[in-house]
Amino acid sequence: ARVSNKVGLESDAQNFLLMHAMGPNVAGVIGSAIAAGVMLKYVLAM
Repeated sequence: ARVSNKVGLESDAQNFLLMHAMGPNVAGVIGSAIAAGVMLKYVLAM
């Protein structure tokens, strides 16, 4: 997220991309947590 914000600022100083770039990062963390929960459920059910 910080890299995309830095590149965007180099192109145009008025760009504010940090929050837009953090959205996919947060979604990935949430998806990973859900996947881990599902995997734990199946492993502990054995």
